Amino acid sequence: MPAYGTYLQLPALLDHQRPHADADGHDEHMFITVHQVFELLFKQLLLELSDARDRMLAGEAYLPRRRLERAVVIQRSLLAQFDVLDTMEPQDFAAFRGALGSGNGGQSAQYWELALLSGARDDSCLDRPWYTVQECSRLRRRYEEPSLWDGFLALLADAGFDVATTARRAAACRRLAARTDQHRQLWDLAEALVAHDQSWASWQSRHLLTVQRQIGRKSGTGGTSGAAHLRSHLDKRFYPELWELRAAL
Repeated sequence: MPAYGTYLQLPALLDHQRPHADADGHDEHMFITVHQVFELLFKQLLLELSDARDRMLAGEAYLPRRRLERAVVIQRSLLAQFDVLDTMEPQDFAAFRGALGSGNGGQSAQYWELALLSGARDDSCLDRPWYTVQECSRLRRRYEEPSLWDGFLALLADAGFDVATTARRAAACRRLAARTDQHRQLWDLAEALVAHDQSWASWQSRHLLTVQRQIGRKSGTGGTSGAAHLRSHLDKRFYPELWELRAAL
């Protein structure tokens, strides 16, 4: 049986926090660690949400909801990482910010994979020059394959609901809400999708606040507009039809 460190491949994992700036590297080490935690949790989210989507497409409703519930808990862990970043003072960030070069969080391939898998229809993230060939291939696949929303609509169709148009899908969702006794699993799954969407929006909002705390109105790295760029995404939702349903209840 492998030892703990061998099983988790800790020597390799713990060798990948390497500050680049000329400063003492204390806060940069923390910055690197937190963002690597983001990417590890993104990877787990992709596993959970991909399985939820695949099971919905296969006609399941129970386990997809469980996967989405776990995803929401993981997203809370993502949110908590900003508390760690906020222990850094702006002048501490400024001391190593130049080491980031043109890099910024918006270049995370996994971040965009999650958005596409969840239901975003945004091809602006495809074939960008900073991605590897493998990352471009993964993003293209995510863009072309069914999303979580497609999986949910497939379940509605299997249950006999008409999902051909926005209006018919709205009517179907109103029926779910009105007869939760008959459609409990589908309604709970719809609510789990909303919870995932809400958690993602909370992460976006928290990211904006941390950026504002560190750089204010300064331009972001990689040529972005910084906080203004992040603010422009705050009102976007993966499942606008489920949010709009609230006004009809």
